[in-house]
Amino acid sequence: MGRVTTREKVLRIRGAASDDRADTLVVEEPLEIRFGGEALAVTMRTPGDDFDLAAGFLVSEGAVAAAEDLASIRYCAGATEDGSNTYNVLDVAAAPHVPPPDPSLRRNFSTTSACGLCGKASIDAVRTTARWEVDRDPLELSPGLLAALPERLRAAQRVFDRTGGLHAAGLFDADGELLCLREDVGRHNAVDKLVGWALRRGSLPLRRTVLMVSGRASFELVQKALMAGIPALAAVSAPSSLAVELARENGLTLVGFLRGDSMNVYAGRERITLETASPTPMAAPR
Repeated sequence: MGRVTTREKVLRIRGAASDDRADTLVVEEPLEIRFGGEALAVTMRTPGDDFDLAAGFLVSEGAVAAAEDLASIRYCAGATEDGSNTYNVLDVAAAPHVPPPDPSLRRNFSTTSACGLCGKASIDAVRTTARWEVDRDPLELSPGLLAALPERLRAAQRVFDRTGGLHAAGLFDADGELLCLREDVGRHNAVDKLVGWALRRGSLPLRRTVLMVSGRASFELVQKALMAGIPALAAVSAPSSLAVELARENGLTLVGFLRGDSMNVYAGRERITLETASPTPMAAPR
């Protein structure tokens, strides 16, 4: 649809020099997600991979867990007075065996691209019961493998190179190979798009994988990882205290400040395979 980026005229100032030129911006538009015709949420997102976004959002809410739970996803025409299709309203039809989502999970108001949890009815509704346990996942990670992930994530961010204004979420296997990458103006949307991709191809739970995100590790991102069966989450920035608490409660490995060869492991350190330092050789007797 060509709606991921747009061009705008700006005044560029560089020291004493200035000029007018076009700048590439990332697009941010609202997406209304309906479930069975009923409005469920409105989130601000970057257009693209919208079906994955809606599917991943429903996984995070505990409404669906497998591809067969979804009957269809479609854009809704007639969203405007003239009946045109804005491609900003989606309706998800669930399979007959899927019950409607808990009313407490419905958003009280629109979510922003920065905060996916704004408008939750209660904190209890946020602590969605995960369908899969990750504490016994056999994934093992070396510091060297983790250290390579940020650069591999950054190298795959095509839209970021043009705008500098997108978050990224990358799914890596146990060998550090990139399986999927999604970008969005909202970090939680990027993760939902990734999880939705996995759901629609029948890949949940995501055993023996690492979720790498370009920003901080919030409570919601830990929750989304757990709901998708992902045993490890790594971020280039800091986690929140609630994110660490949730990760420890559920056996998820949480790594923050992953920059170069340095990192902090806040939870699940048993999955990190540290190299044993060689003993210092004894001095020869004189």
